Amino acid sequence: MSTDYLHQNDLAVNDPSGSDRLVGDFQAYSTWRAELTQAISQLARWLTEQDLEDAQSNLRISQLIEKLREDKLNIAFVAEFSRGKSELINAIFFAHYGKRILPSSAGRTTMCPTELLYDASREPSIQLLPIETRSQNVTTSEYRRYPEEWKTIPLDINDSDAMFESFRHVGLTRRAPVAEAASYGLYNAEDPDQLIAVDAQGTIEIPCWRHAVINFPHPLLKQGLVILDTPGLNAIGTEPELTLNLLPNAHAILFILAADTGVTRSDIDIWRSHIAKGGNRGRLAVLNKIDSMWDELKTPEQIEAEIEHQINTTAELLGVPVGHVYPISAQKALVAKVNQDVDLLARSRLTALEEALSNELLPSKQDIVRDSTITEVEDIVKSMRSILSVRRSGVLEQLNELSTLRGKNQDVVGQMMDKVHADKRKFEQGLVRFQALRSIFSQQTNQLLSLLGIDALKSNIEAVRNQMEHSMFSFGEGGLRAIMDQFFKDVNGNISQSAVQVAEIQAMMAAMYKKFSEEHGLGNVTPPPFSTLKYHKEISRLEKSFREHFNTISTLLTTSKGKLSHKFFETIASRVLYVFEVANRDVENWLKAVMAPMETQVREHQLQLRRRLESIKRIHKATDTLEGRIEELEEMDRQLGTQLADMDGRLRNIYAALNANIFAAKAA
Repeated sequence: MSTDYLHQNDLAVNDPSGSDRLVGDFQAYSTWRAELTQAISQLARWLTEQDLEDAQSNLRISQLIEKLREDKLNIAFVAEFSRGKSELINAIFFAHYGKRILPSSAGRTTMCPTELLYDASREPSIQLLPIETRSQNVTTSEYRRYPEEWKTIPLDINDSDAMFESFRHVGLTRRAPVAEAASYGLYNAEDPDQLIAVDAQGTIEIPCWRHAVINFPHPLLKQGLVILDTPGLNAIGTEPELTLNLLPNAHAILFILAADTGVTRSDIDIWRSHIAKGGNRGRLAVLNKIDSMWDELKTPEQIEAEIEHQINTTAELLGVPVGHVYPISAQKALVAKVNQDVDLLARSRLTALEEALSNELLPSKQDIVRDSTITEVEDIVKSMRSILSVRRSGVLEQLNELSTLRGKNQDVVGQMMDKVHADKRKFEQGLVRFQALRSIFSQQTNQLLSLLGIDALKSNIEAVRNQMEHSMFSFGEGGLRAIMDQFFKDVNGNISQSAVQVAEIQAMMAAMYKKFSEEHGLGNVTPPPFSTLKYHKEISRLEKSFREHFNTISTLLTTSKGKLSHKFFETIASRVLYVFEVANRDVENWLKAVMAPMETQVREHQLQLRRRLESIKRIHKATDTLEGRIEELEEMDRQLGTQLADMDGRLRNIYAALNANIFAAKAA
């Protein structure tokens, strides 16, 4: 069967389901984001045209635009094996192909974490990271930097049969000796279920791949959707990156259960350990396979009562509202969409889940983007308005001075020129203090950045690795727990010291701003605040995850403990490095934002003093230039007023884009 995907009409092929709405809402969100980006880009161009840009505002605007363009929406599908994750993804996202694209059959079809996304810079393909990489203490994030370590399988998006065969590679497995499986963290001799799985040759089934990334030009993926398909509890527990990064950063998690069995013990373990920690927002429970309850010997009322009972029981056991539990049949929904069977689709109840993704996920994501964007835009506009206000104040001051010279003799003009010279000398004396301040500011900046230094952190991580090697078999007071306790203490200590340094810089700059405002009439600007709280919170989350992991593996064999702890530490170390990299970028941007207003005001004040002096010199030499100069200044004042009005208008355009109710039609 061959289907030309590129000629499908935006996913829906007479699809009488909630997929239309889901696609429509994603497109609306994508359009909203694009229009917001355009409005901010127009502001950037206007600032350039009006000679209002500076290095700091350029950097902030470019980062904001890049952030909007790279905005992603991550949805994770989490379940134990054989709950129907792959079939649900097929039903929601791939039904328009007219057949099953992701392999879905009894047993384990997803053996490794799989991401579906779209990167326009790469050809459609499947990238597979070999399971053998687990023998190294290197995270999957690190391996993303080395494409040669991955096996790449091209995808023919115009041939659904060929795509199905390509997708089958993701679920490939092989038999491996238990020693090899144990070295990858995939075998635990104390797990009775795994003992049963060992055959007479002493081998056990393991996945061929550690991680899969599918680059696919699906309309929703093109608009920034990222789908994470996870394996069962065992894989989640042994691949720390899922625990520490992918799942915590998901905007929504669909937790799939079996409607006939309800919530099992392993389901509870996954929910409590990896999902419920993020709160209930964006966490939806899906009771799949309700078709197993369609008993022809029961009345529709009896079947409905059983489904309702499972919904209520599931909500109670998971601690979520009843409205967050969705009973569906993914398999029947897929069949219904392929056959365009409206009645069967209604019985499958998939539409309600698709609408929930639109109604709850997208608006909440829009709120997050809106809040972060408006804060950044208002800060940029505030800075630009300050520049214009300084310029206008200088023009008005010159106008006032020159207006007082009308009808005055040369002596008065000379006195005025002497006054401007005195103001200029006084300001130059202030500049000496300003340069001294810059020197101190530079020293404190270096101290601050040294506390968040990446090289020092890497050295600390390497030292911990060495300590762990010598303490591999010791989990007591002087063993791995103590080593990790000290590591987290050192990391948090550096962040706390950086907060103290930030406070000192803020106090110093606030005092300087106040002094320049009092002595030279510069605008009274308050240095922007900066908090290290979010870095502490992320480190605390990592520390909590480590402790939970430490307790979980306490019953394993000593060798398994060591290997899993080493893998977990490498993932934690990678995340701590990422936190410090973000902190460094944030601090550098904040330091520029602290100093930029002062530098701008000093530069503008110098320019105004020079213009005042030049105007009075010209008038002193030729009194007939006075009226001409006053007219020039009045025109400059009008232009500055127009610039302020234009900037307010452009800010209103951004507000209009931000506050556009893109889901209004749906709400109606």
